[in-house]
Amino acid sequence: MYSFKRKTLIAFIVVVFISLFSGCITSDSNDEQVTLKVLHAGSLTSPMEGIKAIFESEYPNVEVQLEPAGSVSCIKKITDIGIEADILASADYSLIPSMMMPEYADWYVMFATNEMVLAYSDNSKYSDEINADNWFDILRRDDVIWAFSNPNLDPCGYRTTLVIMLSEAVYGDDMIFEDLISSQSNISVGLENGVYVIDCPEDLAPNTSHVTVRDKSVELASMLKEGGIDYAWEYLSVAKQNDLNYVTLPNAINLSSIDFEDAYKTVAIRTFDGNVKVAKPIVYGITIPKNAPNAEMAAEFLKYVINSEGQTVFEEKGQPPIIPAKTMDYDKMPLSLRELVMMI
Repeated sequence: MYSFKRKTLIAFIVVVFISLFSGCITSDSNDEQVTLKVLHAGSLTSPMEGIKAIFESEYPNVEVQLEPAGSVSCIKKITDIGIEADILASADYSLIPSMMMPEYADWYVMFATNEMVLAYSDNSKYSDEINADNWFDILRRDDVIWAFSNPNLDPCGYRTTLVIMLSEAVYGDDMIFEDLISSQSNISVGLENGVYVIDCPEDLAPNTSHVTVRDKSVELASMLKEGGIDYAWEYLSVAKQNDLNYVTLPNAINLSSIDFEDAYKTVAIRTFDGNVKVAKPIVYGITIPKNAPNAEMAAEFLKYVINSEGQTVFEEKGQPPIIPAKTMDYDKMPLSLRELVMMI
């Protein structure tokens, strides 16, 4: 009898110990700190900060590290440098299939749009004169300093050159690109098979007394506010988020409308690495790289980018969301995301 009671007691203690120990493992696992690394276009900084705040409030064990840069630079950190990121978000969705697939990514989602504007401050020279009909003449003036981001690193930069080239046909002035770009830098343009192709060398050599170039467009907003430049090419969302004045351009050149997709295709840019990008409507893309350290949690974060909460954030930041988000790779996406997207 004593032996039976003793064995029963020992068995009970063992069961209790295992239960307690298992509980500790579960608790520790749930509380394990996770760091999500998000590489994203600079123009996504403000909405991503809003989504990060919402996400971290609901996932207190997750720290979201946002790392903004030009979209090309973001991708090259993964493909060339070997950085392991959980999320990659580009200001040009087509950079994901052209630079990351199939080695570094299997799929992407198109989730937001934008348009190009010419931003300025109250202190910019001729700010009381500039409008949608004369902006190119204002930029031609010798005492005006204007800026754009590096076309080799930032989609906003190469989109700037495309907009300026497209403007020649719309305004009936075939010297706009020559006066604003070719004569002020090493960037040139030529006609190839009916398409105007802009060549962008690695050394841009801008005429710094008249034109300023920075790696990413969001840097230019602070320069405008500080009075270092008079005008800067930006996305509409960046101009709004920084309370800047801006010139709204015709849809035929601002890269915002699918109605002008055929007109946009008449110009393209070839960056120094040999890649050719044809002008098209501005659409943002996002993916989870194949080597993401925290792929499951990254999928949870991506939900917040494309769900109704994320759509509200983007709307408030002047960056119209695509509702629902769209993909061409539905079958390759995580199952948890498929209900939030539409196959195209």
